[in-house]
Amino acid sequence: MPGGFRLVSRWGWGRVQGVNHLHLDIFSGISGDMFIGALLDLGVEFRELDRELRKLRLGGYHLHAARRHKASIEGVKFDVHLDGGDHGHGHDHGHDHSHGHGHGSGNGHDPAHGEERSFAAIRRIIEASDLSDWVKTKAIAVFHRVAVAEGKVHGLPAESVHFHEVGAVDSIVDIVGAAICLDRLGRPRITSGPVVEGTGFVHCAHGRFPIPTTATLEILGARGIGVTQCEEPHELVTPTGAALLAEFAESFGPMADVKARRIGYGLGTRDNKTRPNVLRVLLTDAPAATMVHDWEVDQVAVLETNLDDVSGEILGHVLEKALRIGALDAFHTPIQMKKQRPGVLLTLLCSPQEADRFTEFLLVETTAFGVRRTTAERRKLRRDHIPVKTAFGTVQVKRGLLDGRVVQWAPEYESCKGVAAMAGVPVRDVFEAARRELG
Repeated sequence: MPGGFRLVSRWGWGRVQGVNHLHLDIFSGISGDMFIGALLDLGVEFRELDRELRKLRLGGYHLHAARRHKASIEGVKFDVHLDGGDHGHGHDHGHDHSHGHGHGSGNGHDPAHGEERSFAAIRRIIEASDLSDWVKTKAIAVFHRVAVAEGKVHGLPAESVHFHEVGAVDSIVDIVGAAICLDRLGRPRITSGPVVEGTGFVHCAHGRFPIPTTATLEILGARGIGVTQCEEPHELVTPTGAALLAEFAESFGPMADVKARRIGYGLGTRDNKTRPNVLRVLLTDAPAATMVHDWEVDQVAVLETNLDDVSGEILGHVLEKALRIGALDAFHTPIQMKKQRPGVLLTLLCSPQEADRFTEFLLVETTAFGVRRTTAERRKLRRDHIPVKTAFGTVQVKRGLLDGRVVQWAPEYESCKGVAAMAGVPVRDVFEAARRELG
């Protein structure tokens, strides 16, 4: 795997020191290759990226990065070329496009994107490498987000999902390479602008599909990230780009008092109609107070209403339906109302973009005459999933990490339920077995 040629960065060579905040200005979307191109433009060394990627021990490709112009904006175009002449980023948008499917052994071959691989196979490749633990953990977490989304689309567990394209060499390089570049930048805190997507259709393994693709919506929705469409008649946010945002970005919104130390541009291939096909990233000095922990930060809308004339059956129905249609949480609390009447405080949490929809839901489904609304900030542990072997079978365990340290963990109910059914034992026994294995 040759390392290409000397990439002349506008900022020169060497590890970027003292970086603690990276802002992604995604006015024209995001993909894996554009993300890496932008970080190379900031000063991450191409040779270091190449050297680290060799630790995956994957063959059949070589990297290419060069300074180019897109709509008169200078930046870095990053590509993965498959040996034999195939280009790894040959889609209309100039970046990766991931659509998975479920089937048998996964030993098929896509001539445009290399060997199909399951999420389980990809994880084994990454875990067997000599990359840093942080890079391994983050790369696997990004792939897991895509696998979960594809699993929902096709009705399969994440481990069983096989990918036409995300499993290909070029996309493995994109996702692992993104984690490597962030590691070289000192693992900065990351924020992002609002997610903007185009319109129209994309061609995938299953035919024409409207933009945003289902996988992209699933990935963003699972993290509670809103998406707004613009007039650009092309896909702007790929599933891999969405997974990078979901894993790394703490919050989404316009810039606020940003003082850019460096600005980098990652270039796409296609010429857009309404905006340059570039990803702009900014290195800034974040206030020290924001760097105490590496937890995720976002905002939620808190909807509340006091009720004293609704039955328990209706309350149960409302809570169940709210969660089914996408609320982040819903619950009720006993309270004392006017004239000493007993009542309940009904609370629903949702993304700020969904607040109007769920306000209407509460007004229609309950006896409420009004709904109070506030916006709250959340601090959330970063999460990953690991397999844990028990006497009954292997179950998936969700872990919560703070500053790289595991502070919470819990066996996944659906995984334990499936193992219990196969072993013919109570689900409780599988839960307890998993807990014993984890100490």
